[in-house]
Amino acid sequence: MKLWLVRHGETQANVDGLYSGHSPTPLTAKGIGQAETLGTLLQQVPFDHVMCSELERTQQTARLLLGDRPLVPEIVPQLNEMFFGDWEMRHHRDLMVEDAANYDAWCNDWQNAVPTNGEGFQAFSARVNTFIDRLPHTDYQNLLLISHQGVLRLLTALLLKMPSSAMWHFRIDQGAWSVIEFTPTFATLRVLNSRARWQPEAG
Repeated sequence: MKLWLVRHGETQANVDGLYSGHSPTPLTAKGIGQAETLGTLLQQVPFDHVMCSELERTQQTARLLLGDRPLVPEIVPQLNEMFFGDWEMRHHRDLMVEDAANYDAWCNDWQNAVPTNGEGFQAFSARVNTFIDRLPHTDYQNLLLISHQGVLRLLTALLLKMPSSAMWHFRIDQGAWSVIEFTPTFATLRVLNSRARWQPEAG
């Protein structure tokens, strides 16, 4: 199986540098263009299933990318971005003043501290692992995942049998596509952040 990873297109919250885990943040004009361009780049990929998070920005990306393909995305809550609680739609500069103690604790120990009234990394990681556990039981050959930077970073690290902290080594860009390929015994990162048009191999 090949797992095709796509991050949602740019949102205004991305532009403004805000924490936007579960907040409704539609795509910008640039984000719409990114999704449409990905639809062109991946036009020849024979996707047999699509999964995306519950959040509008991934579903909007999916609609634009898929175009007129007869595929209906499966909504998977485990693919939601981390929920930042009271920090949703806030800038880190404000949090450093208005919730300084909690924000400082989280910055210094992000794997154990929890955003105020939000989702801690341990819960987030367990949620992503729940999704990973279902992958060996799927029969798809080309599965498209449209999700979020945090989810896709962590997913990549865990599938490659790396520690959770290794997620920071994988930058997942908007407007690009990545591929993880599975063999019976391990997963291989085949492509990371490509903006090339995919074409089937000759022969």
